[in-house]
Amino acid sequence: LICTALGARKHPQQAYRSCLGILRLGKTFGDARLEAACQRALTLGTCRYKNIESILKHHLDEQPMEEQQELALPDGHDNIRGPAYYSGSPVK
Repeated sequence: LICTALGARKHPQQAYRSCLGILRLGKTFGDARLEAACQRALTLGTCRYKNIESILKHHLDEQPMEEQQELALPDGHDNIRGPAYYSGSPVK
């Protein structure tokens, strides 16, 4: 996560304080919880201090990640335009 945070900035020096703050959260919440929160944050695609702190404060690091379900698109719905619409043929 620290490498991701450093790489997210144009100048890595801009992320030093944020990274130190993230590491400092380990003293407050414990290293195991911080590690779990960082793993969750990486899965969600975020590496900001506020996001990690929120995960820890709300105990989201202790809850299992929900599996994202793919939504199926309806087939043959009346409002869906078919190939005839785009080919210039008259629509029936």
